[in-house]
Amino acid sequence: METISNCPICNKNLFTPFITCTDYTVSQKDFQIVTCNECSFKFTNPKPTNEDLGSYYKSNDYISHTNSDKGWFNKLYKTVRNYTIDKKVKALSKYNAPSKTLLDIGCGTGEFLNAAKIKQWHVTGLEPGVDARNLAIKNYGLHVFDIDHLAKLKPQSFDVITMWHVLEHIPNLHETIKQLKQILAPNGTLIVAVPNSNAIEAKNFGRFWAAYDVPRHLNHFSAKNVINLLKINNLDVCSTKPMIFDPFYIAMLSAKYQNKSPFFGLVLGIYHGLRTNVFSLINVQHASSLVYTIRHKK
Repeated sequence: METISNCPICNKNLFTPFITCTDYTVSQKDFQIVTCNECSFKFTNPKPTNEDLGSYYKSNDYISHTNSDKGWFNKLYKTVRNYTIDKKVKALSKYNAPSKTLLDIGCGTGEFLNAAKIKQWHVTGLEPGVDARNLAIKNYGLHVFDIDHLAKLKPQSFDVITMWHVLEHIPNLHETIKQLKQILAPNGTLIVAVPNSNAIEAKNFGRFWAAYDVPRHLNHFSAKNVINLLKINNLDVCSTKPMIFDPFYIAMLSAKYQNKSPFFGLVLGIYHGLRTNVFSLINVQHASSLVYTIRHKK
């Protein structure tokens, strides 16, 4: 394990224990999340070393890496995922993308990239998981590389860069954001989706809230944290929108961690999903997960 001495965003060194959560997916071990006293950023501390972190992704329950059809939960996840992929690809047409170059970081098994490829985008993927990366290459013939390849990409070479639920996994936030800024075209768009630590259901489920997902989630962002991180790196957040399906899925998974029955978990998922989305209409910062549209500062 590695103890973090300085806040990953503001670099201050005074923290307060926030909550202790269990890794229900792989190890069944407990991990602590702390809050920075200066900027209120929450992060897992201590965390597994970079060398050990990969072992916490090795589970058939980690669907983004296995593409498993096992069980009704995974089937439901994939049905919603296919719908949202279609929406994401259609949204790409809104961005200024003269070359139609797309980089998806943390592309998993490649479904989003393949859908964009079918629509004539020139796609590249980065994926640290060997099994997921190989599935993306084998199933769709995609150009997918290990995450270390990020440093080898040409400056200003991508019109759009997407990170769908990836930034919460990244150990070196400022270094990564600087690399993304370098390879993003001058008028390009960076899309970042992350869980929202201020979500309504986070307060309801407490340590069982599935989006804490320790220790895989190293970072637990509020909207304020994301804006601060990007501002430090001279990037602008142009829009912030909720991901409307996330609270249903996260609430059902959270209920599972509470040992609720599948039926009761489904009821809780529907209740919390509807409740969170209603509150998000009043204030987007109540959302379960947020999508940030980001560009270079003018």
